[in-house]
Amino acid sequence: LGLLLTSRGDRRLMAIYALAVMVAATGFLTLRGQGAGIFVWLVLVVVASDTLGYFAGRLLGGPKFWPAVSPKKTWSGTCAGWVGAALVGLGFAIATKAGFSVILLSVALSFASQMGDILESALKRHVGIKDSSNLIPGHGGLFDRFDAVLGATVFMLVATFAAGLSGPQF
Repeated sequence: LGLLLTSRGDRRLMAIYALAVMVAATGFLTLRGQGAGIFVWLVLVVVASDTLGYFAGRLLGGPKFWPAVSPKKTWSGTCAGWVGAALVGLGFAIATKAGFSVILLSVALSFASQMGDILESALKRHVGIKDSSNLIPGHGGLFDRFDAVLGATVFMLVATFAAGLSGPQF
């Protein structure tokens, strides 16, 4: 993806995306002191959001979420992703000492992960490509496996710093 962006003179876009990747890496390094629980929660929220969103969107259809950027995403899929994230949050609230506020945080994290996916779709659309690589054919490329985690991690880093917290305790 980087070579495609820079070869078309879109260096500012690449710089912004690279900055987001660095912020996400900083987020992972910052959150690692809390143990594996926070990473398991983050990944499960993203996976639940993606999976339920995909299947609900395919099954229920309905109005498109942002058709100019990601023409297949629907509001039903988006909302199902939030429900999936809330269920993961509920599970962690019950099983850990995170408290029930983790449910709302999970939904916010789901939205951030969806925005990470939308950002990557927008970048691909901007440069006129469908897939960011050929490593995983039919799946949008390698970055499609990480764009949602990128958005979620950036959100967690910003949210925890803004609130002066270290994130949920698992």
